[in-house]
Amino acid sequence: MSLSKSESYAKAGVDITAGYEGVKLMKPFVARTMIPGVCSDVGGFGGLFAPDITGMEEPVLVSGTDGCGTKVKLAILMDKHDTIGIDAVAMCVNDIICCGAKPLFFLDYVAIGKNIPEKVAAIVSGVAEGCVQSGCALIGGETAEHPGLMPAEDYDLAGFAVGIVDKKKILDNKNMKAGDVVIALGSTGIHSNGFSLCRKVFNIDSNPASLYEAREELGGKSVAEALLVPTRIYVKAALALIEQCDVKGISHITGGGFYENIPRSIPDGLCAKVDKSKIKVLPIFQLLQKEGNIPERDMYNTYNMGVGMTVVVPAEQADKAIEILKAHGEDAYVIGEIVTGDEKIELL
Repeated sequence: MSLSKSESYAKAGVDITAGYEGVKLMKPFVARTMIPGVCSDVGGFGGLFAPDITGMEEPVLVSGTDGCGTKVKLAILMDKHDTIGIDAVAMCVNDIICCGAKPLFFLDYVAIGKNIPEKVAAIVSGVAEGCVQSGCALIGGETAEHPGLMPAEDYDLAGFAVGIVDKKKILDNKNMKAGDVVIALGSTGIHSNGFSLCRKVFNIDSNPASLYEAREELGGKSVAEALLVPTRIYVKAALALIEQCDVKGISHITGGGFYENIPRSIPDGLCAKVDKSKIKVLPIFQLLQKEGNIPERDMYNTYNMGVGMTVVVPAEQADKAIEILKAHGEDAYVIGEIVTGDEKIELL
């Protein structure tokens, strides 16, 4: 039992005992993420991890940090907090896998108006699920109560991941060449980018009731259900692909859509020529474009459109790559090829 309690601090709006209760409630979720290498328990001043570098000549640590953007606002409106943590993990681990790195551990940060232990535990349960999906450990985090800085019901969630890769295996696109193919990995929906535009188009802030209306275009689902679907985590599929194929580059399709993210993995002098007719555009994007009267280029420059990640492999390995990805549950298919050019991406 903790001896720490401050009536004065509580009167100022911060209940430190609620923080201790939150840690107690989240421990079973954190326990799900424990993997070899974890050297500490939740509650210490630092999270300890001893990576297994057996067989690596030059181990390189790779880190990534991100949040969930204003998707958190949707979770708050729906009072559903057990999946937003998956998004926080996904946005970080899907980034570092683009370097070829295997995620090792994750730390989260929750800033909240009023610390309700059950609510914080629900948020962390989603973080833990994201860690399980990506094979990494949740070794620490922080919950900060911010009365006066944000309304009591509001919170924000962010985190960072650290992974490892042997230096000689870092994906650096140096061997990419014309004739390689671009393979798409299907997304689950909006993922975690462009929610400010979603909120504007669907008038969510001023008319939240519209969130819960069943929509024929979404197969009977509500806009809220379609928007809150967690970001897909591609780590295990990507690692399997890297082990068995000559992966030339990986792009995580996040904010900036196709036009910003695919060029990040394309070297100078080459261009990813993408055939839009081959992309399996999800209904939520079609509805968003229609109701917002959004130009097609803006859609592809903001959203993933149904493609959460792209990988580039030699043409002769395309069938094998798709087979590996599908074996790991991914909807994988060819959407383009690498050609010579200075634009780095061309959507036709």
